[in-house]
Amino acid sequence: MAIVKEIPAKLVAELRARTGAGMMDCKKALEETGGDLDKAAEALRKSGAAKAEKRAGREATQGLIGSYVHHDGSIGALVELNCETDFVARTPEFKELAKELAMHIASAKPLALRIEDLPADVVERERRVYTEQVAQQKKPENIRAKIVEGMLKKFYEDHVLLEQRYVRDDKRTIGELVKELSAKTGENVQLRRFVRFERGGV
Repeated sequence: MAIVKEIPAKLVAELRARTGAGMMDCKKALEETGGDLDKAAEALRKSGAAKAEKRAGREATQGLIGSYVHHDGSIGALVELNCETDFVARTPEFKELAKELAMHIASAKPLALRIEDLPADVVERERRVYTEQVAQQKKPENIRAKIVEGMLKKFYEDHVLLEQRYVRDDKRTIGELVKELSAKTGENVQLRRFVRFERGGV
């Protein structure tokens, strides 16, 4: 796509509000995507995620506990969101994400934070079920394993918090939301742990 030189300031401001990226980064992304706001936001998300990966090794010992209780008191969730400094932990964006994560957890019922946190017996049980289903469907032998892996990936997307699609915006995963905040703040932001309560549950 041809690079567009004249980008309206209003468009740059809109992209900045949406992504939290710097003014020059927003302008450059819009120029490179021909003024397409969605494509520019996607490009900034990708570059921000790449930078967030580099920060992942840094210590994140500050942060806060986000909470959510459903209006009828039947469901609640707590989540620990960490960052590197108390300054970032006190920002409205950080507080808002912690709150949104707790609300998402209450709604989406994740079983684990990361794929590797899932109990091995749960993963094996699902794998056995999918293998049996694929065998019953008489799929060709050479593609059965690939189909089973695809089904397992879907299971992770449904039940693992960082892989789940955000309930308010299914174009983004929870893992991507955390990386976006890391990109905006310039700090290592980590979702540490969570707990979900349901009235009458075990």
